[in-house]
Amino acid sequence: MTGEPEQAVAAPDAAVPDPITPRAPTSETQPGSEASTAAPEPSEPANDTPRTIPMLPVVEVENLDWRAVRRSVDPRAIRSRMRDTVEAFEALLDRADGPGLLFDSDRANAADRAIQVCDLSPEVPVWIIGDLHGDLLALEAALALIDARPAELEHGPSRIIFLGDLFDDEGMGLEVLLRVFELILAAPERVCVVVGNHDEALSYDGNRFSSSVSPSDFADFLNANLAHEWIERAGKLAVRFFAQAPRALFLPDGLLVAHAGFPLSDLHARLAETSDWNDPACLSDFAWTRAHPTARRKMPNRFTRGSQFGHEDFAAFRELSTRLGRPVTHMVRGHDHVEERYIAYPAYREHPVLTTVALSRRLPRESFGPYVRVPTLARHVEGALPQVHRLHIPAEIVTAVFPEPVARGCGEDIGS
Repeated sequence: MTGEPEQAVAAPDAAVPDPITPRAPTSETQPGSEASTAAPEPSEPANDTPRTIPMLPVVEVENLDWRAVRRSVDPRAIRSRMRDTVEAFEALLDRADGPGLLFDSDRANAADRAIQVCDLSPEVPVWIIGDLHGDLLALEAALALIDARPAELEHGPSRIIFLGDLFDDEGMGLEVLLRVFELILAAPERVCVVVGNHDEALSYDGNRFSSSVSPSDFADFLNANLAHEWIERAGKLAVRFFAQAPRALFLPDGLLVAHAGFPLSDLHARLAETSDWNDPACLSDFAWTRAHPTARRKMPNRFTRGSQFGHEDFAAFRELSTRLGRPVTHMVRGHDHVEERYIAYPAYREHPVLTTVALSRRLPRESFGPYVRVPTLARHVEGALPQVHRLHIPAEIVTAVFPEPVARGCGEDIGS
């Protein structure tokens, strides 16, 4: 199958700078507690001093009801509801006034994919869940953490932003897709899905599915099940949904939310002239570009959609975006599957960029490192970098849901 392979930020075992987000000295033992997630009181800056974006301690989540999380990972039950889910979601997208998802009311028009959010109440929690790639276990663990905070619900139920890449890389891509559909159906106004490159790459030509990215096993799965009406309809529904979902969110406190990056420097002159955030090239960069850990600038390479950016490229984009009425001071993204499942590179310290992904296992294309990983999600804190929460799912649960592959012919576990 044609298409560009995913590009890594660095060689899999290469040393990278330590994250600048400090870890909390103690674990979170009571998920409903507010003590570990409260933002520090900001100090008053001097009149000519730029606002510094604080980076809050990482919260180590160890004492969720992991047995309940394991029970909630039920692919058979999700598939048993598939017909009802697909029919209901088709009806939602068919609504004359639109599906009414989180931030849809902030769109400049129905075709707006780079949404400037006008208002965001700090009292209502907003959680950000990065790449899942079929990781139903990480998704259910994240939802368990979100639901375990009843003290926050007096201002309304928590809202959730997904950073895209729901499928591919094996796992349970169909089940994760259907589970996200279910969450949207339960409360559309609570959920926003920002499109990832794997989501955008999926297409349907009327006969078969294809993908312009590798790995593309979800498209292969859909093609192998074309005779199954509801699996085929779920795939077509995914293509339709992602075609109209946002590529970027500009939040009122200066946080840029995207799967990957932002329009690169070769697009800035045109963007400054047109102010067209929905230019297809801009939308593509939100979903495809990669963060370089240390580089100041990277030359855009339009022969690949995975072109990189450096910290001065982010500074140039922030300056342009601010001139165009969309102030940006910091960013949260997914896309890069770092071993710790989160990172904020020191080179971006002045205006930090947080990468967070929710992956509990080593993906097939990740050649090195432990098989069991600690997935992360982040909570939006106004004026700060979103606060990382690490979900310490017991290793035996991870390997029960996703058995570790065995190297063929040698009898040893991969990565042992």
